[in-house]
Amino acid sequence: MNGQQLIIAGVGGQGILFITRLLAETAIAKGLPVLTSETHGMAQRGGIVVSHLKVGEFSSPLVRPGQADGLLSLKAETVALHRHFLKGAGWIVANATPLAVVEADHPIATIDADPISLSLGNPQAVNLIVLGLALAAPGRLFCTAAEIEETIRRKLVAKPTLLEGALAAFRAGLKA
Repeated sequence: MNGQQLIIAGVGGQGILFITRLLAETAIAKGLPVLTSETHGMAQRGGIVVSHLKVGEFSSPLVRPGQADGLLSLKAETVALHRHFLKGAGWIVANATPLAVVEADHPIATIDADPISLSLGNPQAVNLIVLGLALAAPGRLFCTAAEIEETIRRKLVAKPTLLEGALAAFRAGLKA
């Protein structure tokens, strides 16, 4: 792998920074160099939050427009705002109904993660459901679902109830 550049976008409170850290820690555990940068904006008021993640030999943490391999969108509206970061062969994984996002230029996988998270009794788990969907296609990301599960276990080992909920949400996205 030459490296991977990702944009993770959503609104404040959706766990963008949590899944960015999960991915970064997974890269580190694999011995890969990683750079991250976040723009919080009006995060505390439900505003847009964007995270840039680069895995591989890069010198700057920011992904330039037209260079991202993938966009993980935790809110349908952020697809239109951030798809300009994608390269021609880039992909999108979004928390959206198929009709909520019109995308002709890049392959897109959508999942309506909000009702799934509610059915799991974990409304904050949208982020992990979307991450699971991203890993449902082998080779899409620099890591495997098993490697992400191991990182989730490491991060939440002292919080068994949170761990159980996080793994259930992640696996729901994987199975979707």
